[in-house]
Amino acid sequence: QGQLAESGGDLVQPGGSLRLSCVDSRPTFESLAMGWFRQAPGKERVFVAAISWNGGMIEYADFVKGRFTISRDNAKNTVYLQMNSLKLEDTAVYYCTSDPLFVTVSSRGGRSWGRGTQVTISS
Repeated sequence: QGQLAESGGDLVQPGGSLRLSCVDSRPTFESLAMGWFRQAPGKERVFVAAISWNGGMIEYADFVKGRFTISRDNAKNTVYLQMNSLKLEDTAVYYCTSDPLFVTVSSRGGRSWGRGTQVTISS
């Protein structure tokens, strides 16, 4: 499939900031809930954040509350993840996901996935 494409991953020092982007050029984008998961080496993929089709519902994992912000621009078919106050444990591959149902994105993830972008926090 491959309609979702993440970008913005980089090497950042602890306390730094990074903004991830995910674009989905399919005509159904504006009707889809979007979200972010992450997976560190040797660990399970876990939920990070989700946003409904109109931005009316937003959910965050406890470990990113107050530090990360999810947003979307439907005119650009893009969802963003602004990451501030980054910690060593934020190091992971970050994946973008989408689904018609917000509850699906905010739990196990959606029907569609990107290939991931690497975020590395190191001093």
